[in-house]
Amino acid sequence: MKAVTLHIPEDVKLKDWECQMILAAHLYGDGKISSGQGAEMVGMSKQTFIEMLGKFGVNYFNQTPEELTEEVRNAGNYHR
Repeated sequence: MKAVTLHIPEDVKLKDWECQMILAAHLYGDGKISSGQGAEMVGMSKQTFIEMLGKFGVNYFNQTPEELTEEVRNAGNYHR
């Protein structure tokens, strides 16, 4: 994974994970990364990442029907 350094003004009161989440949520919302990749970026479970998306203004269901079908298939395989 690529590492990036950001310089944020001192008066912007954001925790490190919030900055990471903003970027990950934006990339996910633009379809550039998967929810699993976003979760990995932020260091949380995929379920938690998905739950947090709404708090950062991103709708989880921005996927095509085919992508949703694949997510359901993957979820079913995970619990076996």
